[in-house]
Amino acid sequence: MSTLLWPSLKDVVNVASVPHRSPFRYPGGKTWLVPQVRRWLLAKKHPPAIFIEPFAGGAIVGLTVAFEQLAEHVLLAELDPAVAAVWQAVLNGRCSALADRIAEFELTLDNVRTVLSRRYRTVLDKAFATILRNRVQHGGILAPGASLMREGENGKGIASRWYAETLGRRIRDIGDLKGRISFMRAERATLTLFGASDQYG
Repeated sequence: MSTLLWPSLKDVVNVASVPHRSPFRYPGGKTWLVPQVRRWLLAKKHPPAIFIEPFAGGAIVGLTVAFEQLAEHVLLAELDPAVAAVWQAVLNGRCSALADRIAEFELTLDNVRTVLSRRYRTVLDKAFATILRNRVQHGGILAPGASLMREGENGKGIASRWYAETLGRRIRDIGDLKGRISFMRAERATLTLFGASDQYG
């Protein structure tokens, strides 16, 4: 495998040097890969026309490519419907509404439990609940059965990872780049790449 993509054992990646651009928290995610992808794309003569991040999750790689203009366009693809709802909201016109809902939410245990127990009527509802769940459940796990944080950082409990202003700013910043970033559910993205979206999209 190319050494441009795969670091040697002595080539330690400092993930703290990678700007946090995603509204998600994904411990053990792809942040470590960002410097390698950045180096790989910068080594090219011309930026690629499109950069695709499958299994996007928090999409830290694709977001970095878009923000740093390392490709002309970025396509994010994700199968999980909860994660997909966030990217659909952010990139398909509900960016400000999602940021506003985060800013206006009063983070209490009762309010959190109420939101996470609801059935979601809209993509925006699902996107907000997904961000909330990712931020208040232990380890950022999105599974409904995961437990809420108890102690958290400095004993702050569920508020440990809820930075409403920061989350809103990240979401709005991503929304500002919607001309450079597209999102598709994973199945549709696969069909599109094979030229079948008109038939199955």
